[in-house]
Amino acid sequence: MSEYIQVSTTVTTEEEAGAIARLLVEKRLAACVQVVGPITSHYRWQGKIETAKEYLCLAKSRAALYLEMEAAIKSIHPYEVAEIIATPIIAGSKEYLAWLAAEVKEPIRT
Repeated sequence: MSEYIQVSTTVTTEEEAGAIARLLVEKRLAACVQVVGPITSHYRWQGKIETAKEYLCLAKSRAALYLEMEAAIKSIHPYEVAEIIATPIIAGSKEYLAWLAAEVKEPIRT
């Protein structure tokens, strides 16, 4: 398993995306959250094909913090079913990954 991840989620407004970004960085669950958008999403919801403008949040963190990140996002996410997915970071510059590690909290070891 990769030590580092990128977690993505989408929301309707730039303000909602900013709130998620601030929350994750303030709690030291993410070193960086980039907000991209607006983007256009096409999806099936409750039997219908939908199209919506959304903002995409891309958060960089440690894999060991995923469950805390998911809970934090869900605590303020406006959607009934939020897209919250993690992708492993399989490689990165040594300097960037060192910075990422320094900016997020240490995971609790059990």
